[in-house]
Amino acid sequence: MTSPFVAGPALRIAGAASGPLAGLTFAAKDLFDVAGHPTGGGNPDWARQNPVPTRHAWAVQRLLDAGATLVGKTITDEVSLGILGENPFDGTPLNPAAPGHVPGGSSSGSASAVAQKLCDTALGTDTGGSVRVPASFCGLYGIRPTHGRLDLTGMMAQAPSSDTTGWFARDAETFARVSEVLLGESIPNVLPTKLVVAVDAFGVADPETAAALQPLVRRLSALMKDTREDVLAPPGLSVWARAQSTLQPSESCRTFRPWLERVNPRMQFNVARGLTLGSMISDGERYWADLMRMEARARMAWLLPPGTILCLPTTPFPAPAKGLPLSTLTPLRGRIQTLTSHGGLTGVPQVSVPGAQVNGLPVGLSIVGGRGSDAALVAVAKALA
Repeated sequence: MTSPFVAGPALRIAGAASGPLAGLTFAAKDLFDVAGHPTGGGNPDWARQNPVPTRHAWAVQRLLDAGATLVGKTITDEVSLGILGENPFDGTPLNPAAPGHVPGGSSSGSASAVAQKLCDTALGTDTGGSVRVPASFCGLYGIRPTHGRLDLTGMMAQAPSSDTTGWFARDAETFARVSEVLLGESIPNVLPTKLVVAVDAFGVADPETAAALQPLVRRLSALMKDTREDVLAPPGLSVWARAQSTLQPSESCRTFRPWLERVNPRMQFNVARGLTLGSMISDGERYWADLMRMEARARMAWLLPPGTILCLPTTPFPAPAKGLPLSTLTPLRGRIQTLTSHGGLTGVPQVSVPGAQVNGLPVGLSIVGGRGSDAALVAVAKALA
C-alpha cells in the first residue's frame, strides 16, 4: 500500500493555540508551499529545479491560524495533470473505500489521507475535477469553490483561468467548519428553495450510478420547495468538455513551457502526451473554445439565479481498477471530463456529497450553485447529512 504522504522527513506544524479549527489536523497537496519544505508537484525534477519556499501558501497559513495542525504533504498526479491518481514516481495512494481501485486525482493523496482517517481535512486543487473526482471515488465531501474567490498565493499553477483551491472531509460537520474558515463567512441557516436536476448529466452516467444516486436526489428534492428537470448544456456536455479540453491543456502548456524547455524533465507518457497536444492547439481552436466558455457561463447564470441549485452525478461511475492500460483509461477519462468540465469552464462552485454506492464502491452526488453561493452549497450538504 502506498502512503498518501510524500516521502521525506516527518512534517508536523502546530496550529494556533486556539481558533475555530483547534484540535483538527490537516494535510496539504504537494502543490501548496510549506515554508522550509520543497514543493514537489508530483515530479522529482520539479522539486529539484525550484527553490524551497520560505513562506506558507495562503490556504496553509489560513488553516494554521485557525488552529489546525499540519501533519504532512500529500501525493499528487504529476504537476496536477491527471484525474485518476496514479503516479509512477510516488505511487498510487490507497483508496480505503475501494481497495484495488484508483483514489482519483490529481488530489489523490489528500483524499486518501482523509479517507484513511490520517487527518481530519486536507487541501487539494481543482482545475478540471481534481477535488470532485477523488471525493466521489473515496466517499468524501469535497468542494471546488467559485473560481477567483480564494487567494491562490503559494499554490502551484496549472491553468490559472480554471485553477481553484479545494478541500475534503469525511463528515459534514468538519466540512462546514473548514469551509467557514477558508471561505471567510458563516454557513447560512436558510437553504436555497429551487432544485434543477441535470437530466443530460444523469444520462451520461452509467445506469447503475444514476440509479444509485436517486435516493440522494429525492432527499435533496425534499429540502427544496420546487424541483424541475432541465438540460445543463444544450450544445451537449461533450461540446463543453471539448471546449475545456482545448483551453486547459493549451494554458497548462504555457504555464509549464519554461520549465520543460529548461529542465527536459522525466515524465510518464500520458502527461508528456497531454502537454505535447496542448502545444499544438491552434489560435482558431482557442478562439472557438473562448466563445463556448462565454455561452456556457451565460447558460449557467440563467439556470442558477439566487436561491437555485443544480444536481448531477460527480462522476459517471465509481473508481476504476488500478493499473488499467492506457487504451482502456483514455475513454474513461473522457467520460469523467464530460461531467467535470463545466467547473473550469464556468467557474461556478460545486460540492460533491457522499452517500451512494455501486457494487460497494462510492459515488458522489454534486450540487452546483451560482457564483458566490459556496456557503449555501455547504449548508445544503450539511442538511443532507
